[in-house]
Amino acid sequence: MSKQVAPALAWDWSSAALGAAYALPGAVLILSDVPRGLALALGVLPASIAGLIPRRRGRVAIVALGASIGLPMFVGGLLAGIPVLAVLAILGLGVASALLAARFALGRIVMTLCLPMVGVGLSYSDVGKAAGAAALMVGGSVFACGISMFWPERPARAARAAAAPPTLAYGVRLGTAGATAAAIGFALDLDHVGWACAAALMVMRPEAEMQRLRSVGRVVAVVIGALAAIGIVRLTPAAWVYSLAAIAAVAGVGAMRGSRWYVTPAFTTFLVFLLLLHSRPQDAASRFNQRVVETLLGVAIAYLFGLLLPAVERRLRGPAPAP
Repeated sequence: MSKQVAPALAWDWSSAALGAAYALPGAVLILSDVPRGLALALGVLPASIAGLIPRRRGRVAIVALGASIGLPMFVGGLLAGIPVLAVLAILGLGVASALLAARFALGRIVMTLCLPMVGVGLSYSDVGKAAGAAALMVGGSVFACGISMFWPERPARAARAAAAPPTLAYGVRLGTAGATAAAIGFALDLDHVGWACAAALMVMRPEAEMQRLRSVGRVVAVVIGALAAIGIVRLTPAAWVYSLAAIAAVAGVGAMRGSRWYVTPAFTTFLVFLLLLHSRPQDAASRFNQRVVETLLGVAIAYLFGLLLPAVERRLRGPAPAP
């Protein structure tokens, strides 16, 4: 039996409608306060990315999802004030999360979601802003959980075949990649230390083919999302345009979550850039350069530790002995 492959670009109208419903409070707030409304739209983005849980009783997990994103971001914000501690923490958390992922299903969420969010939090030099961002993620997830209860239940999909568990060696490489990206960010005093670190941690995977796909996908998606946001901001549009853009982004990321290509960063970058540039469109070129360069840096570091070094190690070891 041939293995079913997800389409390169998928679209689901029910998920799009659910995402649009999630985005409504932020879209309404944008009409009177653009930055706060966009921030609120970002808060519900994780719920749309995760998709609708088939059974209503399981949908309370959406709140846990918000906490698993918001709290690590807050931890990253706390660590950002002490660069040495932040770098060491990313290294240690990378190893620990891989060990958890090798033993427990929940550990894979910690490794692939919570750990990168700690990296994202390194961009918050102000602890108050980090706490505010965490609160938005948790609050947005609580709202999304409530909205999801109005959607009908659906049959549960067949579980995907479990990927091979990560090894300790992979955990060391994962932690080292994140720590290296964070150290470079602090050393160069980048405006957003977390961008390169998060990019490295988000594209690294124990499966080489998956990492290659996510690496290319992240770079392309970030460029597309940033350019789309810049195109809107430079028109200096009315608030209702930002409102529609927020609805489209949250709806789109949910509708396309089944795509084989890694399209999520296009939507997250789009909203982040709208938030950063709506009052300062003159910063568009510098913000674009920062985002792309730091994404490329993170992806390159992930390539070094996730693909190149293991390939060199295998070549040095030589072919496995015949049984």
